[in-house]
Amino acid sequence: MSWGGFSADEVAALTQGESFFAAPGERDCPGCGERRLRAYFTAPENARRPTLVSYVWCTGCGKFVGTRARHPDGLIFSDPLAAMPVPARRELERSLSGFLAHLDHLWDEGVLPQSFVA
Repeated sequence: MSWGGFSADEVAALTQGESFFAAPGERDCPGCGERRLRAYFTAPENARRPTLVSYVWCTGCGKFVGTRARHPDGLIFSDPLAAMPVPARRELERSLSGFLAHLDHLWDEGVLPQSFVA
């Protein structure tokens, strides 16, 4: 799949409604309208400050956005990639297409979505 970015209006639409932390399942994509929008969150251990990295993508239309933000105090979540050896994880993350395909595989296998506790 060839990945493209969401428009500014679509990114704004992603921030509306229930948070992915409260409702971590698939949702309707603001780009294509299909219920194929997915999200993955990670907290890099090597960040200077508590950081939350998010990946939000649609398996229907191939749009994607990634963000970095302050890790909310007290937010704990499952991360199926946390146990992956650092070199393997870096190699996986080198290709956006490969990384998102891996995350899609985890969704399809029921490993994702993640669970959250605030």
